[in-house]
Amino acid sequence: MTDAALPPLSGPIARPAVTAGRRAFMVLAMVVAALVAAPIVAVALSVFQPSPGTWSHLIDTVLAEIVWNTILLMVVVGAGTALIGVGTAWLVTLCRFPGSRALEWLLLLPLAMPAYIIGYAYADALAFAGPVQSALRAAFGWSRGDYWFPDINNVGGVGALLTLVLYPYVYLLARAAFLDQSTCVLEAARTLGSGPWGACLRVGLPMARPAIAAGVALALMEALADFGTVQYFGVNTFTTTIYRTWFGMSERAGAGQLATALLAFVLLLVAIETLARRNRRFGTSARRHRPPARLHLGRLAALAAFLACLLPILLGFVLPIAALVRLHAEGGDALFGERFLVYARNSFILAGLAAAIIVTAAAAIGYTTRLAPGPATQTAVRIASIGYAVPGTVIAVGVLIPLGALDNLIDQTTRAAFGTGTGLVFSGGVIALIYAYLVRFLAVAMGPVEAGLHKIPGTFDAAARTLGATTREVARVIHVPLMRRSLLTAGLLAFVDVLKELPATAIVRPFNFDTLAVRVYNLASDERLAQASTGALVIVAVGLVPVILITRMVAKEQATGGRSSGTS
Repeated sequence: MTDAALPPLSGPIARPAVTAGRRAFMVLAMVVAALVAAPIVAVALSVFQPSPGTWSHLIDTVLAEIVWNTILLMVVVGAGTALIGVGTAWLVTLCRFPGSRALEWLLLLPLAMPAYIIGYAYADALAFAGPVQSALRAAFGWSRGDYWFPDINNVGGVGALLTLVLYPYVYLLARAAFLDQSTCVLEAARTLGSGPWGACLRVGLPMARPAIAAGVALALMEALADFGTVQYFGVNTFTTTIYRTWFGMSERAGAGQLATALLAFVLLLVAIETLARRNRRFGTSARRHRPPARLHLGRLAALAAFLACLLPILLGFVLPIAALVRLHAEGGDALFGERFLVYARNSFILAGLAAAIIVTAAAAIGYTTRLAPGPATQTAVRIASIGYAVPGTVIAVGVLIPLGALDNLIDQTTRAAFGTGTGLVFSGGVIALIYAYLVRFLAVAMGPVEAGLHKIPGTFDAAARTLGATTREVARVIHVPLMRRSLLTAGLLAFVDVLKELPATAIVRPFNFDTLAVRVYNLASDERLAQASTGALVIVAVGLVPVILITRMVAKEQATGGRSSGTS
């Protein structure tokens, strides 16, 4: 027996009545959305909890500093990522010069480099006893005090390092926007008197503004969420202060209130961009689309463009990798044997388990939007996607607050009933860590899942239902096989993000349970950068996998001519 009559074939998929199968998916989507929202609500409610002495201490000591550092970090990262991301995307997309084809995908390589790892690499390379300053002293006969050398142990230096690994967010979206623009529009600008460069500046760049703003917003969110880099270089920000307040001062209410302030920063960032794009259109409604013609650069201009695109790759990937390889060769992790394998096993098992759960939740929400589109479903999707905009430290605090309260309730209940307690059932184990990963990275998996579902015509569902298939059977027999590549992509992206994630892991992980990221962080904190390089190289090597995947997807998109008609 089927669970509904055959729906009419109108649109990509019809809206049949909500029956048992669809209701089950809707309930599952609502549960996932509630799980994602719970830690964020818990953090917000901490504002009403008393924290005697905490805020007065913070105001007297570091509050002004962390606010100033946070603002300055956003300015440096925002300006840097916009300049590098838009500039390189413009050059490789709209200009033709030797090496431009290879640079299109090489510019994505810094995506594989976590911010804290590039910080460790440059900290050693640029130190007084490091290879760069040692080579300068040997070449010119200098000694200490004879020369000036830039110091990266400040908020400006940290912002520059974050820019080197975050600019690909802007590059990817800006390049997609430039590719999406029709030559017809640029030619129309030229007929009105603009030269080729003027048409790009006055027409092409403004039309790409929403994509550029979205990329910069993503980069700023990642910068606000950074913990390992700012902690290592001693730059006080909200993330480091939350960590010290939670562990150093044992002030959970104060840490929650700081997390709320950081969350307000993130939400303000999202709100500003949303208001800036409201009721504005940035695109063309032309039905005929031709890809933009590339500008032929002269010899000197081509050399300058090549060097401008090559420099971010060298600084953001090649030189840090070279520094890590040198460190590993000089004195890699002494525990590379059995104990190192334990760290790697913990990381891969944890990332694999979390990725499976994240993809399952993303598929449930995505499938619900297909079966029962409507305001309730769209609200669930928005709530489920908000976690990626929330820093890991905020999510960690938000996860531990409700789970800790639940553990206390269970412990008190069992003590009263049986005379013995249960201890930390949820907040002291891997369950809390996977929950934090689910909240943080669910949005990462939802993108590929929704894209995969969108490619399946609604007529497939209708045809299966005429043959008596239920909602679950349609999902199992038709959608899952057709979405294997999308599900694999979602799982791979979630796996790598979990493997690289540091702040939530450092705060929520069980005692004596270290991952590669935590191992690298602990070694670097003890100034054992040579030993930290071993785990760092493993993390970067795994991080290259989704970069290669993204590169192949972009290349395939170009080859098949898959472009939309405009961006609004």
